[in-house]
Amino acid sequence: MPSKPGNIRDPEVVGLFSTEDPDKQFEDLREIGHGSFGAVYFARNTQTKEIVAIKKMSFSGKQSAEKWQDIVKEVKFLKDLDHKHIINYKDCYLREHTAWLVMEYCLGSAADILEVHKKPLKEDEIAQICHDALQGLVYLHTKRKIHRDVKAGNILLTENGTVKLADFGSASLSCPANSFVGTPYWMAPEVILAMDEGQYDGKADVWSLGITCIELAERKPPLFNMNAMSALYHIAQNESPTLAGGEWTDSFRNFVDSCLAKAPENRPAADQLLNSHAFVNTTSNNTVILDLIQRTKDAVRELDNLQYRRMKKILMAETPSEDQVLLNGPDDLSIGDSSQDDETSKSNSLASATGVSNSSRSSSMNSLQGPSNDTEVISFARGERSPSPPALPPRSPKPPQDWSGPARPSSYGQFGLGKSASKMGEPGSHNFATIRTTSIVNKQIQEHEHSNELKEQFAGYKRMRKQHQKQLQQMEAKYKAEMDEHKQKLDREYDSNSNNFKMEIEKLKRKMIADLEKRQRSNLDNEKKLIKQISTEQEREKKNFLAQQKKDYKTTKEQIKRNIDSTTPKKEREDAIRNQKEQVTLRQKQLEERLVREQKEKLEYEVRKFRRRRYLQHHQLEQELLREELSKRQAQLEYEHQMLLRHHESTRDLEVKQLKCIQELRDEHIKKQHFTERQNQQNYNLKAEQDLRKKHALEQKQQPRSLRQKELLIRRQFHEAVKTQQKQYKALKDHIIATTPKNEVKAVAKKLKEEQMRKLAILGEQYEQSIAEMLQQQNMRLDDSQLAEEHELKQKLQQELELLIAYQSKIKMQTDTQHLRERKHLEEMISIRKAILEQKMEEESAKFEQDRAERIRCCRERQSNEMDEFDHETVKLGMNSRDLVQASVTDNQYDDISVRGSMISLNSSSSSSSFTSQHNNKQTYVS
Repeated sequence: MPSKPGNIRDPEVVGLFSTEDPDKQFEDLREIGHGSFGAVYFARNTQTKEIVAIKKMSFSGKQSAEKWQDIVKEVKFLKDLDHKHIINYKDCYLREHTAWLVMEYCLGSAADILEVHKKPLKEDEIAQICHDALQGLVYLHTKRKIHRDVKAGNILLTENGTVKLADFGSASLSCPANSFVGTPYWMAPEVILAMDEGQYDGKADVWSLGITCIELAERKPPLFNMNAMSALYHIAQNESPTLAGGEWTDSFRNFVDSCLAKAPENRPAADQLLNSHAFVNTTSNNTVILDLIQRTKDAVRELDNLQYRRMKKILMAETPSEDQVLLNGPDDLSIGDSSQDDETSKSNSLASATGVSNSSRSSSMNSLQGPSNDTEVISFARGERSPSPPALPPRSPKPPQDWSGPARPSSYGQFGLGKSASKMGEPGSHNFATIRTTSIVNKQIQEHEHSNELKEQFAGYKRMRKQHQKQLQQMEAKYKAEMDEHKQKLDREYDSNSNNFKMEIEKLKRKMIADLEKRQRSNLDNEKKLIKQISTEQEREKKNFLAQQKKDYKTTKEQIKRNIDSTTPKKEREDAIRNQKEQVTLRQKQLEERLVREQKEKLEYEVRKFRRRRYLQHHQLEQELLREELSKRQAQLEYEHQMLLRHHESTRDLEVKQLKCIQELRDEHIKKQHFTERQNQQNYNLKAEQDLRKKHALEQKQQPRSLRQKELLIRRQFHEAVKTQQKQYKALKDHIIATTPKNEVKAVAKKLKEEQMRKLAILGEQYEQSIAEMLQQQNMRLDDSQLAEEHELKQKLQQELELLIAYQSKIKMQTDTQHLRERKHLEEMISIRKAILEQKMEEESAKFEQDRAERIRCCRERQSNEMDEFDHETVKLGMNSRDLVQASVTDNQYDDISVRGSMISLNSSSSSSSFTSQHNNKQTYVS
């Protein structure tokens, strides 16, 4: 949350502003510049007597927070700089809702020198200025900062000939940057396209320096006679400008071409130019700048003296008669034609004749950074600043200036021109040194007054572009957060299903193991019951067998006794009975042993058969449970694949929707931007036509005076012709009278008089005809020239409007192409993402089938090994394995528990999990 404007206790601005009262710190304030930010003042420090420049910036009213942030940014920027070729920052004060930014005072800018001399600079002067400016730019770029408003108006000169970069209201604290900032005609292509195509770095200042070189060499930057809005499109779309004709060296032309390389990657950096280019390394003589400053001061003094003499003549009413003024007016007005500043020193009527160019100039000098960026850091630092006349300091405590002196006191202080120039600007002096003429100051005041509307247009255009960028960034950030939330939601859904499926699988495994253990216990109980049942039956059988044996024994014993002859001796009979008894007992014992052996074998056989049967049932249960688990996993895998496809489709729909909304917003911004640009161009055209009509009306108003002058000139010629004829007539009359008889003199004199009257009448007709032709020609010439000028202006303005519309159409086509490319790119990304997803799904399905087959094979192999091992043990026990296998398969007399009934009921579940995280977990069921 931004802090409240003017809150110096905010941690971000602590230490930036002095808490002292600036009104007590500075005196002799004189307003020397003005802009939308506020005013610039010449001032003197009351303690050190140092001459400084103060820029007062208000942060009240509308957009106060933005103004405050711009002030804080500029103060931070300046406070961090300390270089010979950077304007020196002194301090910053706060008074109510106004910031006082104090900096060193400079004489003026390179643009002021162009305006004074009305001609380009010399090549060695341009080289020295570029050399020093490059040093300042290298320092800025080393600190990862960008000036973003390099031009002649922001290159200042000090009294000792030092070149300094100024006006950091448009500067960037970081590099690279992406803001639409700067003065239109000096802006690099990448700065103009920054909001649409990306970022730029310090090489943008190198481009501006190249444009500044053309400005210094031709007095105007390229496209300066064009509306700034159209110029922006020309700069961005057309080829780089070049240095026009003139006796410039190849080194200078190559330097300009290097600075104006269209592609930033082909443009050298500031340090490369400074260290390696011959143009800026040919001279490092500071006297070049000092000589230029001195020559400019001399020109300013001469022009101000000329203006002063004119004003003095007007004030003292030293004017000739009306006819003499009319007849000699052109000669009088030509007195100042030798001066290079004659046009700027004439009346406002002549100034208004250049309203179109002034309007263009004024609009071109506006920075698009806004209130704090449309400022100057010292007096006369920028061309669009319109300083009020220094001769009328509104806040100065000194008495009024004495206009009776021979020079302009306001330019060189109250000590007049008698003071040494070396003392100008010294701390403690009262001198107000500058290299501007009063006419320049007055003209720029008028330009400032007439350019507020254009400034507001540019400020509004800049705010609109900034607002569009902010809206686009906000929408992109919103959609990015929405997409992140969407992806997180899908991931949560996927992870939730995966975790639920893991939990159900674990639960299923536990139930299966518990069921198998239960079945195992049940099998053990059944086996015990079977053994008990068989043992009981065998005991009963054995008991019956023993009873039968006992009965048979008694029967056999009685039979033996009956079979023995009674006559047989008793001993023999007893021996025979005993033998028979022993045989019967032995036989019975053998039978009993065989019965026990058979019962044991049968018990073992039945138990073995029972166990094998239970093994088969257990294996069947394992197989069914395995099939059910695999079916469950397959269903889960299919569900996951459907979910991933659904997620893909929802993500695709969201991406398409977001791209559509962004492109619609961008189209809306472009439509609004183009409408604003066309409206600004139309307003510019309307103002240019209005200025031209005012100029024509003034010419029409001034025409009678011009016509009267020419009429008086013709009248004077007529008078001279009449005088000549009269002299000729008198001489001819005297000659004829002298040679003519007296009786004929009267007739001859009458004839001569008639001839004289006829010739005078002819001269009168010629005079009237000359006056009429002059009036007709003058009116026709004026009408034709005005019509031609109006037609030329309309053609030029219409051409600019058509070019603007054509460039806008090109931009619209490029935007549509970009949107189509973005849609195709998105479709390709979606197709690739879907192909990758389908490939992953196929791989997972193939992996699942492979693992499924592997688990079934392992299960069968394990079960087969278990049965083989069981049968092998059966053989070792002496049983017939084949009969046991057959009996265990066909005999179901012990299947009192249904296998299907013993299976776990597996309910269907909607939970899901990634199969890839589970397919390697193989369950081994123990019997």
